[in-house]
Amino acid sequence: MGKTIFFDLEGPLSPQDNAYEVMKLIGKEGAFIFEVISKYDDIISIEGRECYEPGDTLALIVPFFLLHDITEGDIKRVSERAKIVEGAEYLFEKLQAENWDIYIISTSYEQHAYCIGHKLGIEPENIICTNLSLKKKALPKKYLHTIKKAEEGIIELYSQIDNTELIVNRLDDFFFHQLPSLGYDIFTTRVIGGERKAEAIREIAKEKRAELRDVIAVGDSITDYKMLKEVATHGGISVVFNGNEYAVPYANVGLASVDIRFLHPLCDAFVRGGKGEVMEVVTEWEENREGFEKNPADIPDNCITADIKDFVMKQKVLGRGKMPFPYFHNLEHANERRKEEIIKIHKRVRMQVREEAGKLG
Repeated sequence: MGKTIFFDLEGPLSPQDNAYEVMKLIGKEGAFIFEVISKYDDIISIEGRECYEPGDTLALIVPFFLLHDITEGDIKRVSERAKIVEGAEYLFEKLQAENWDIYIISTSYEQHAYCIGHKLGIEPENIICTNLSLKKKALPKKYLHTIKKAEEGIIELYSQIDNTELIVNRLDDFFFHQLPSLGYDIFTTRVIGGERKAEAIREIAKEKRAELRDVIAVGDSITDYKMLKEVATHGGISVVFNGNEYAVPYANVGLASVDIRFLHPLCDAFVRGGKGEVMEVVTEWEENREGFEKNPADIPDNCITADIKDFVMKQKVLGRGKMPFPYFHNLEHANERRKEEIIKIHKRVRMQVREEAGKLG
């Protein structure tokens, strides 16, 4: 069996939501605009809007980049200060040493995805992300007045962010009526989210002559749920890492942790015995988490690698507060009530890791 793993970027690998941080260059109003548009994205994604995919937020905010003269260089500079999730460098070093084929499939703009990929030793050819060239999207000044008026209206909407009907009506008018009437097509920016992530996995698997049952996919949000569902449906391992309510129901494995190195024992189990072995390890962790936390030395060898056990033992000596113990969940065995409990755990850890960005869909 080949060893292939696909990672979403924002969440599992880096806590920063790059586009959110770039919008903050406008000022606090930029954060308001992004949150309203992100909410709009969630709403119309869930309703199944034709020709719209989760994550197309990154196409919708481009007019505001143009209005405020935000450049590709600005996006790179914001990306350069992005942190890496704890344990990600360790995990990638281990997987690379074990000859895993690692891919990043990200909604992020290429300026951010390539930056984080470089930090983790992933070449651009193994990164599928959103291409963005702002130079090609210069707008005549007469159009900027319309965008400015829309911006003012979106900022006002922030105080009514739970009024979904109002948000949809206002933003539908701007993005799908006003802008097209000016000759501006927001979808010239093709965002890699939703079905496009699933499509990327299928294409790569086909090129590698691999079956989806032989791959692992890792995601956390609404842009990942179709990718997670695709792999899980075909018998592979879909891991939701610190996920939200949009992603958890579509994965078959849950991992809630401040440190993603704990994914490695699952990768190790996958090599040993495929999905069956992974689900056994996850179930054993889930059923014995409290005992494992009290006595890490008692964690069975099939549930943890030697160096991660050493890492946990050192954390134990240093004090429990140094590293919250991870949660593993067998989502295939979870009923709806249990999934609600799991989502609460994931969202709590998600906010701890991603901070402000954790509230986004």
